[in-house]
Amino acid sequence: MKSYLVYGAVLTAIFTGLCMAAPTPAIVQRPGQWTLDVRYEHPQQLVLPYGPTGEQRFWYMIMTVTNRTGMDVEFYPKCDLMTDTFQIVPAGRAVPAAVFQMIKQRHESRYPLLESLQSVPNRILEGEDNARDIAIIWQDFDAQAAGFQVFVGGLSNETAVIAHPVASGGDGKPMLVYLRKTLSLNYDLRSDPALRSSVEVVYKDQNWVMR
Repeated sequence: MKSYLVYGAVLTAIFTGLCMAAPTPAIVQRPGQWTLDVRYEHPQQLVLPYGPTGEQRFWYMIMTVTNRTGMDVEFYPKCDLMTDTFQIVPAGRAVPAAVFQMIKQRHESRYPLLESLQSVPNRILEGEDNARDIAIIWQDFDAQAAGFQVFVGGLSNETAVIAHPVASGGDGKPMLVYLRKTLSLNYDLRSDPALRSSVEVVYKDQNWVMR
């Protein structure tokens, strides 16, 4: 228990340092910078009824990305879910293809052209007609978590560089951390941890951050 608390304290210090040092996205972007428009449904659960150890639980959200920048842009998304217990779950990790097929079938009437995050093209064409509906999927996370954040990177080409608050390179100078404008969605969870299927996801807010 002691080692876990020490590790948690170290993580807290690092995250706090990065947050204090990180710049905020520009209110007015500079020439050449762009940000895609995004619309999303809040995360929900899905249970795959079979797997190596029986049924498996996953979380997913559907995001619609539209390019109104006036030009075609490169699209390399990275989506992480981070709990308030500091567990970080990358989207798509160890997610069977059958999970996406279940999601696609569930939402076929509203999103007939739904794509998985891993299969979406790395270029988003300009215009409403080229909007992409994307399913973002995560493995189940810490049942003790009381909340989580979703971070979606790749929606903008705005970047920044800062010095790491803890780590240094071989020359003794602080390591550089490269950040990009990222969408942050914040949620609370209300439930008894023993009743995972009945957990309520409560939306708090949305922010753009440099991460």
